[in-house]
Amino acid sequence: MLALACGVSVANVYFPQAISPLIASGLRVSPDSAALVATATQVGYAAGLFLLVPLGDRLRHRPLIVTLLALTGLGLLAASAAPTLHVLVAASAVIGVTTVVPQIIMPMAAGLVPDGRRGAVVGTLLGGLLGGILLARTFSGSVGEWLGWRAPYLVAAVLTLLLAVGLAFAVPTTTPPSRQRYPALLAASVRLLRAEPELRRSCVYQATLFGGFSAAWTSLALLVTGPVYGLSGHAVGLIALVGAGSVLCTSAAGRWVDRRGPGVVNLVCVLGTLAAAAVLVPGALGGTAGLAALVVGMLLLDIGVQCGQVANQARIFALRPEVRSRLNTAYMTCSFIGGSVGSWLGVRAYIHLGWRGVCGLVAVVALIALAWYVLRRAPRRNTIPAEATATQGAEAAEGAGGR
Repeated sequence: MLALACGVSVANVYFPQAISPLIASGLRVSPDSAALVATATQVGYAAGLFLLVPLGDRLRHRPLIVTLLALTGLGLLAASAAPTLHVLVAASAVIGVTTVVPQIIMPMAAGLVPDGRRGAVVGTLLGGLLGGILLARTFSGSVGEWLGWRAPYLVAAVLTLLLAVGLAFAVPTTTPPSRQRYPALLAASVRLLRAEPELRRSCVYQATLFGGFSAAWTSLALLVTGPVYGLSGHAVGLIALVGAGSVLCTSAAGRWVDRRGPGVVNLVCVLGTLAAAAVLVPGALGGTAGLAALVVGMLLLDIGVQCGQVANQARIFALRPEVRSRLNTAYMTCSFIGGSVGSWLGVRAYIHLGWRGVCGLVAVVALIALAWYVLRRAPRRNTIPAEATATQGAEAAEGAGGR
Protein backbone atom coordinates (compact mmCIF):
# COMPACT_ATOMS: atom_id res chain seq x y z
CA MET A 1 0.00 0.00 0.00
CA LEU A 2 2.89 2.35 0.74
CA ALA A 3 4.43 1.48 -2.63
CA LEU A 4 1.11 2.31 -4.31
CA ALA A 5 1.00 5.64 -2.47
CA CYS A 6 4.52 6.42 -3.73
CA GLY A 7 3.54 5.62 -7.31
CA VAL A 8 0.28 7.57 -7.34
CA SER A 9 1.88 10.59 -5.65
CA VAL A 10 4.91 10.87 -7.92
CA ALA A 11 2.71 10.40 -11.02
CA ASN A 12 1.19 13.80 -10.26
CA VAL A 13 4.55 15.40 -11.10
CA TYR A 14 4.86 13.69 -14.49
CA PHE A 15 1.41 13.18 -16.02
CA PRO A 16 0.83 16.87 -16.95
CA GLN A 17 3.71 16.62 -19.45
CA ALA A 18 1.73 14.32 -21.73
CA ILE A 19 -1.45 16.43 -21.82
CA SER A 20 0.19 19.81 -22.38
CA PRO A 21 -1.10 20.04 -26.01
CA LEU A 22 -4.61 19.13 -24.82
CA ILE A 23 -4.44 21.86 -22.17
CA ALA A 24 -3.32 24.37 -24.80
CA SER A 25 -6.27 23.45 -27.01
CA GLY A 26 -8.80 23.32 -24.18
CA LEU A 27 -7.85 26.65 -22.61
CA ARG A 28 -7.05 28.31 -25.97
CA VAL A 29 -3.48 29.20 -25.10
CA SER A 30 -0.19 28.60 -26.90
CA PRO A 31 1.66 25.30 -26.37
CA ASP A 32 4.55 27.20 -24.78
CA SER A 33 2.21 28.73 -22.24
CA ALA A 34 0.58 25.38 -21.50
CA ALA A 35 4.04 23.94 -20.75
CA LEU A 36 4.11 26.20 -17.69
CA VAL A 37 1.75 23.72 -16.00
CA ALA A 38 4.38 20.98 -15.94
CA THR A 39 7.08 23.49 -14.98
CA ALA A 40 5.03 24.81 -12.07
CA THR A 41 4.47 21.27 -10.79
CA GLN A 42 8.20 20.48 -10.90
CA VAL A 43 9.20 23.75 -9.24
CA GLY A 44 6.63 23.12 -6.53
CA TYR A 45 8.01 19.61 -6.03
CA ALA A 46 11.54 20.94 -5.57
CA ALA A 47 10.26 23.44 -3.01
CA GLY A 48 8.31 20.74 -1.19
CA LEU A 49 11.39 18.54 -0.96
CA PHE A 50 13.28 21.22 0.92
CA LEU A 51 10.44 22.73 2.93
CA LEU A 52 8.22 19.76 3.88
CA VAL A 53 10.27 16.55 3.86
CA PRO A 54 12.26 17.53 7.00
CA LEU A 55 8.96 17.59 8.90
CA GLY A 56 9.07 13.79 8.75
CA ASP A 57 11.57 14.01 11.63
CA ARG A 58 9.41 16.45 13.63
CA LEU A 59 5.79 15.33 13.19
CA ARG A 60 3.97 12.02 13.47
CA HIS A 61 4.01 10.29 10.11
CA ARG A 62 0.36 9.25 9.86
CA PRO A 63 -1.24 12.72 10.15
CA LEU A 64 1.53 14.29 8.05
CA ILE A 65 1.13 11.80 5.19
CA VAL A 66 -2.67 11.88 5.28
CA THR A 67 -2.76 15.69 5.37
CA LEU A 68 -0.39 16.02 2.41
CA LEU A 69 -2.36 13.47 0.38
CA ALA A 70 -5.62 15.26 1.17
CA LEU A 71 -4.13 18.61 0.12
CA THR A 72 -2.81 17.04 -3.08
CA GLY A 73 -6.24 15.61 -3.83
CA LEU A 74 -7.87 19.01 -3.31
CA GLY A 75 -5.24 20.62 -5.53
CA LEU A 76 -5.99 18.09 -8.27
CA LEU A 77 -9.70 18.81 -8.00
CA ALA A 78 -8.99 22.54 -8.27
CA ALA A 79 -6.82 21.90 -11.33
CA SER A 80 -9.55 19.83 -12.99
CA ALA A 81 -11.98 22.73 -12.61
CA ALA A 82 -9.52 25.53 -13.49
CA PRO A 83 -11.23 28.08 -15.77
CA THR A 84 -7.98 29.75 -16.88
CA LEU A 85 -4.33 28.88 -17.33
CA HIS A 86 -3.31 31.09 -14.40
CA VAL A 87 -5.54 29.15 -12.01
CA LEU A 88 -4.25 25.86 -13.40
CA VAL A 89 -0.61 26.92 -12.96
CA ALA A 90 -1.27 27.99 -9.36
CA ALA A 91 -3.04 24.71 -8.57
CA SER A 92 -0.18 22.80 -10.20
CA ALA A 93 2.34 24.52 -7.96
CA VAL A 94 0.33 23.48 -4.89
CA ILE A 95 0.13 19.91 -6.20
CA GLY A 96 3.90 19.86 -6.63
CA VAL A 97 4.60 21.16 -3.13
CA THR A 98 2.34 18.64 -1.39
CA THR A 99 3.08 15.57 -3.51
CA VAL A 100 6.40 14.87 -1.73
CA VAL A 101 4.75 12.04 0.23
CA PRO A 102 7.09 9.34 -1.22
CA GLN A 103 10.11 11.06 0.29
CA ILE A 104 8.41 10.98 3.70
CA ILE A 105 7.21 7.40 3.36
CA MET A 106 10.64 5.94 2.49
CA PRO A 107 12.54 7.18 5.58
CA MET A 108 9.59 6.13 7.75
CA ALA A 109 9.49 2.62 6.26
CA ALA A 110 13.27 2.28 6.62
CA GLY A 111 12.86 2.86 10.35
CA LEU A 112 10.11 0.24 10.72
CA VAL A 113 12.18 -2.76 9.61
CA PRO A 114 15.39 -4.47 10.80
CA ASP A 115 18.69 -3.45 9.21
CA GLY A 116 18.82 -6.71 7.24
CA ARG A 117 15.59 -5.89 5.36
CA ARG A 118 16.11 -2.16 4.78
CA GLY A 119 17.46 -2.53 1.24
CA ALA A 120 14.62 -4.81 0.18
CA VAL A 121 11.99 -2.46 1.60
CA VAL A 122 13.54 0.59 -0.07
CA GLY A 123 13.68 -1.38 -3.34
CA THR A 124 9.99 -2.30 -3.09
CA LEU A 125 8.96 1.31 -2.45
CA LEU A 126 11.14 2.54 -5.30
CA GLY A 127 9.47 -0.06 -7.51
CA GLY A 128 6.13 1.59 -6.78
CA LEU A 129 7.68 5.01 -7.36
CA LEU A 130 9.09 3.96 -10.73
CA GLY A 131 5.79 2.41 -11.73
CA GLY A 132 4.10 5.75 -11.14
CA ILE A 133 6.74 7.61 -13.17
CA LEU A 134 6.63 5.17 -16.08
CA LEU A 135 2.85 4.88 -16.32
CA ALA A 136 2.01 8.53 -15.63
CA ARG A 137 2.49 9.82 -19.18
CA THR A 138 0.79 6.83 -20.81
CA PHE A 139 -2.17 7.08 -18.43
CA SER A 140 -2.74 10.80 -18.84
CA GLY A 141 -2.22 10.75 -22.60
CA SER A 142 -4.74 7.95 -23.14
CA VAL A 143 -7.37 9.26 -20.72
CA GLY A 144 -6.88 12.83 -21.94
CA GLU A 145 -7.35 11.88 -25.60
CA TRP A 146 -10.50 9.97 -24.70
CA LEU A 147 -12.18 12.25 -22.14
CA GLY A 148 -10.34 15.57 -22.32
CA TRP A 149 -7.48 17.12 -20.34
CA ARG A 150 -9.51 17.54 -17.14
CA ALA A 151 -10.21 13.81 -16.78
CA PRO A 152 -6.66 12.77 -15.72
CA TYR A 153 -6.80 15.34 -12.91
CA LEU A 154 -10.14 13.97 -11.72
CA VAL A 155 -8.94 10.35 -11.79
CA ALA A 156 -5.73 11.29 -9.96
CA ALA A 157 -7.72 13.24 -7.37
CA VAL A 158 -9.99 10.26 -6.64
CA LEU A 159 -7.03 7.87 -6.32
CA THR A 160 -5.13 10.28 -4.06
CA LEU A 161 -8.09 10.91 -1.74
CA LEU A 162 -8.83 7.18 -1.51
CA LEU A 163 -5.22 6.58 -0.54
CA ALA A 164 -5.47 9.29 2.11
CA VAL A 165 -8.43 7.46 3.66
CA GLY A 166 -6.69 4.08 3.46
CA LEU A 167 -3.39 5.28 4.93
CA ALA A 168 -5.25 7.00 7.77
CA PHE A 169 -5.83 3.46 9.04
CA ALA A 170 -2.84 1.60 7.62
CA VAL A 171 0.13 3.74 8.64
CA PRO A 172 1.39 2.67 12.08
CA THR A 173 1.75 5.15 14.91
CA THR A 174 5.28 6.52 15.08
CA THR A 175 7.13 8.76 17.51
CA PRO A 176 8.93 11.80 16.01
CA PRO A 177 12.70 11.44 16.58
CA SER A 178 13.30 15.19 16.86
CA ARG A 179 11.74 18.14 18.67
CA GLN A 180 13.75 20.81 16.91
CA ARG A 181 12.06 23.94 15.68
CA TYR A 182 11.30 24.19 11.98
CA PRO A 183 14.18 26.58 11.01
CA ALA A 184 16.63 24.24 12.73
CA LEU A 185 15.24 21.32 10.73
CA LEU A 186 15.90 23.13 7.47
CA ALA A 187 19.44 24.08 8.49
CA ALA A 188 20.15 20.52 9.63
CA SER A 189 20.10 19.15 6.08
CA VAL A 190 22.99 21.42 5.12
CA ARG A 191 24.90 20.56 8.29
CA LEU A 192 24.43 16.84 7.69
CA LEU A 193 25.82 17.20 4.18
CA ARG A 194 28.99 18.65 5.67
CA ALA A 195 29.23 16.18 8.54
CA GLU A 196 28.39 12.83 6.90
CA PRO A 197 30.87 11.58 4.27
CA GLU A 198 28.61 8.63 3.38
CA LEU A 199 25.78 11.07 2.66
CA ARG A 200 28.09 13.01 0.36
CA ARG A 201 29.06 9.74 -1.32
CA SER A 202 25.42 8.90 -2.09
CA CYS A 203 24.77 12.45 -3.28
CA VAL A 204 27.70 12.37 -5.72
CA TYR A 205 26.73 8.97 -7.12
CA GLN A 206 23.10 9.91 -7.68
CA ALA A 207 23.68 13.50 -8.86
CA THR A 208 26.10 12.32 -11.55
CA LEU A 209 24.13 9.31 -12.79
CA PHE A 210 20.79 11.12 -12.60
CA GLY A 211 22.38 14.03 -14.46
CA GLY A 212 23.37 11.69 -17.30
CA PHE A 213 19.93 10.07 -17.19
CA SER A 214 18.20 13.46 -17.50
CA ALA A 215 20.55 14.57 -20.29
CA ALA A 216 19.75 11.45 -22.32
CA TRP A 217 15.97 11.56 -21.83
CA THR A 218 15.74 15.29 -22.54
CA SER A 219 17.74 14.92 -25.74
CA LEU A 220 16.00 11.71 -26.83
CA ALA A 221 12.83 13.62 -27.71
CA LEU A 222 14.85 15.94 -29.95
CA LEU A 223 16.50 12.98 -31.69
CA VAL A 224 13.40 10.83 -32.19
CA THR A 225 11.20 13.68 -33.43
CA GLY A 226 13.99 15.18 -35.55
CA PRO A 227 15.05 14.43 -39.12
CA VAL A 228 16.98 11.25 -38.21
CA TYR A 229 13.82 9.33 -37.26
CA GLY A 230 10.92 11.69 -37.99
CA LEU A 231 8.65 10.03 -35.40
CA SER A 232 5.98 11.58 -33.17
CA GLY A 233 6.25 12.30 -29.49
CA HIS A 234 4.32 9.08 -28.80
CA ALA A 235 7.46 7.15 -29.77
CA VAL A 236 9.28 8.66 -26.79
CA GLY A 237 6.47 7.43 -24.54
CA LEU A 238 6.78 3.92 -25.96
CA ILE A 239 10.52 3.91 -25.31
CA ALA A 240 9.78 5.10 -21.77
CA LEU A 241 7.49 2.12 -21.27
CA VAL A 242 10.41 -0.18 -22.05
CA GLY A 243 12.01 1.27 -18.94
CA ALA A 244 9.40 -0.62 -16.93
CA GLY A 245 11.96 -3.41 -16.86
CA SER A 246 13.92 -1.38 -14.33
CA VAL A 247 11.03 -1.80 -11.86
CA LEU A 248 11.71 -5.53 -11.80
CA CYS A 249 15.34 -4.88 -10.88
CA THR A 250 14.91 -2.55 -7.90
CA SER A 251 13.72 -5.23 -5.46
CA ALA A 252 16.59 -7.51 -6.51
CA ALA A 253 19.00 -4.62 -6.08
CA GLY A 254 17.61 -4.05 -2.59
CA ARG A 255 18.24 -7.68 -1.61
CA TRP A 256 21.74 -7.43 -3.05
CA VAL A 257 22.37 -4.33 -0.93
CA ASP A 258 21.29 -6.27 2.16
CA ARG A 259 23.74 -9.10 1.35
CA ARG A 260 26.73 -7.29 -0.15
CA GLY A 261 26.43 -3.67 0.92
CA PRO A 262 25.57 -0.56 -1.16
CA GLY A 263 29.09 0.02 -2.51
CA VAL A 264 29.06 -3.10 -4.70
CA VAL A 265 25.68 -2.14 -6.18
CA ASN A 266 26.91 1.40 -6.84
CA LEU A 267 29.93 0.07 -8.74
CA VAL A 268 27.77 -2.19 -10.92
CA CYS A 269 25.39 0.71 -11.63
CA VAL A 270 28.23 3.04 -12.63
CA LEU A 271 29.70 0.41 -14.96
CA GLY A 272 26.21 -0.26 -16.34
CA THR A 273 25.81 3.47 -17.10
CA LEU A 274 29.11 3.46 -18.97
CA ALA A 275 27.89 0.46 -20.97
CA ALA A 276 24.61 2.27 -21.68
CA ALA A 277 26.52 5.28 -23.06
CA ALA A 278 28.35 2.97 -25.49
CA VAL A 279 25.17 1.14 -26.55
CA LEU A 280 23.38 4.44 -27.23
CA VAL A 281 25.99 5.73 -29.70
CA PRO A 282 24.60 3.85 -32.77
CA GLY A 283 21.25 5.53 -32.10
CA ALA A 284 22.58 8.47 -34.11
CA LEU A 285 22.49 6.34 -37.28
CA GLY A 286 18.71 6.02 -37.46
CA GLY A 287 16.80 3.11 -38.89
CA THR A 288 15.73 -0.07 -37.13
CA ALA A 289 19.20 -0.82 -35.77
CA GLY A 290 19.53 2.68 -34.36
CA LEU A 291 16.11 2.52 -32.73
CA ALA A 292 16.98 -0.86 -31.18
CA ALA A 293 20.17 0.68 -29.76
CA LEU A 294 18.14 3.50 -28.22
CA VAL A 295 15.70 1.08 -26.60
CA VAL A 296 18.39 -1.19 -25.14
CA GLY A 297 20.64 1.69 -24.10
CA MET A 298 17.87 3.64 -22.35
CA LEU A 299 16.77 0.48 -20.53
CA LEU A 300 20.34 -0.04 -19.27
CA LEU A 301 20.48 3.60 -18.23
CA ASP A 302 17.18 3.29 -16.36
CA ILE A 303 18.35 0.18 -14.53
CA GLY A 304 21.65 1.77 -13.55
CA VAL A 305 20.10 4.94 -12.17
CA GLN A 306 17.18 3.31 -10.35
CA CYS A 307 19.19 0.47 -8.77
CA GLY A 308 21.78 3.03 -7.74
CA GLN A 309 19.00 4.94 -6.03
CA VAL A 310 18.18 1.85 -3.96
CA ALA A 311 21.80 1.50 -2.84
CA ASN A 312 22.21 5.20 -2.08
CA GLN A 313 19.06 5.52 0.00
CA ALA A 314 19.78 2.31 1.89
CA ARG A 315 23.20 3.78 2.74
CA ILE A 316 21.91 7.10 4.04
CA PHE A 317 19.02 5.55 5.99
CA ALA A 318 21.56 3.44 7.91
CA LEU A 319 23.50 6.46 9.12
CA ARG A 320 21.47 8.22 11.82
CA PRO A 321 17.93 6.98 12.46
CA GLU A 322 16.85 10.15 14.26
CA VAL A 323 17.45 12.38 11.20
CA ARG A 324 16.40 10.15 8.31
CA SER A 325 14.02 12.68 6.75
CA ARG A 326 16.66 15.41 6.85
CA LEU A 327 19.24 13.07 5.35
CA ASN A 328 16.76 12.30 2.57
CA THR A 329 16.12 16.02 2.04
CA ALA A 330 19.82 16.68 1.47
CA TYR A 331 20.14 13.64 -0.78
CA MET A 332 17.09 14.31 -2.96
CA THR A 333 17.94 18.01 -3.30
CA CYS A 334 21.42 17.13 -4.60
CA SER A 335 19.91 14.51 -6.90
CA PHE A 336 17.47 16.96 -8.48
CA ILE A 337 20.18 19.61 -8.84
CA GLY A 338 22.23 17.04 -10.75
CA GLY A 339 19.21 16.15 -12.88
CA SER A 340 18.45 19.79 -13.68
CA VAL A 341 22.06 20.52 -14.67
CA GLY A 342 22.13 17.32 -16.72
CA SER A 343 19.01 18.31 -18.65
CA TRP A 344 20.49 21.72 -19.46
CA LEU A 345 23.86 20.27 -20.51
CA GLY A 346 22.19 17.49 -22.51
CA VAL A 347 20.28 19.91 -24.72
CA ARG A 348 23.44 22.01 -25.25
CA ALA A 349 25.45 18.89 -26.11
CA TYR A 350 22.81 17.77 -28.61
CA ILE A 351 22.62 21.17 -30.30
CA HIS A 352 26.39 21.56 -30.68
CA LEU A 353 27.64 17.95 -30.90
CA GLY A 354 24.63 15.84 -31.83
CA TRP A 355 23.50 12.59 -30.23
CA ARG A 356 27.06 11.30 -29.93
CA GLY A 357 27.88 14.35 -27.81
CA VAL A 358 25.03 13.42 -25.46
CA CYS A 359 26.39 9.87 -25.18
CA GLY A 360 29.80 11.33 -24.41
CA LEU A 361 28.25 13.45 -21.66
CA VAL A 362 26.62 10.36 -20.10
CA ALA A 363 30.00 8.60 -20.16
CA VAL A 364 31.78 11.58 -18.60
CA VAL A 365 29.43 11.83 -15.62
CA ALA A 366 29.67 8.06 -15.09
CA LEU A 367 33.47 8.34 -15.11
CA ILE A 368 33.23 11.07 -12.48
CA ALA A 369 31.20 8.71 -10.28
CA LEU A 370 33.70 5.90 -10.94
CA ALA A 371 36.63 8.14 -9.98
CA TRP A 372 34.84 9.06 -6.75
CA TYR A 373 34.29 5.38 -6.02
CA VAL A 374 37.95 4.49 -6.59
CA LEU A 375 39.39 7.44 -4.68
CA ARG A 376 36.99 7.30 -1.72
CA ARG A 377 36.27 3.62 -1.50
CA ALA A 378 34.01 2.72 1.46
CA PRO A 379 33.92 -0.44 3.61
CA ARG A 380 32.10 -3.41 2.07
CA ARG A 381 29.09 -3.10 4.33
CA ASN A 382 27.40 0.03 5.58
CA THR A 383 27.37 0.64 9.30
CA ILE A 384 26.62 3.62 11.50
CA PRO A 385 29.95 5.42 11.94
CA ALA A 386 31.32 5.77 15.43
CA GLU A 387 31.38 9.55 15.15
CA ALA A 388 27.69 9.55 14.17
CA THR A 389 26.87 7.49 17.25
CA ALA A 390 28.81 9.90 19.40
CA THR A 391 26.87 12.85 18.01
CA GLN A 392 23.44 11.38 18.62
CA GLY A 393 23.50 12.71 22.17
CA ALA A 394 24.36 16.12 20.84
CA GLU A 395 21.40 15.89 18.45
CA ALA A 396 19.08 15.09 21.34
CA ALA A 397 20.44 17.99 23.36
CA GLU A 398 20.02 20.34 20.41
CA GLY A 399 16.45 19.21 19.99
CA ALA A 400 15.75 19.81 23.66
CA GLY A 401 17.18 23.29 23.34
CA GLY A 402 14.85 24.05 20.48
CA ARG A 403 11.71 23.23 22.44
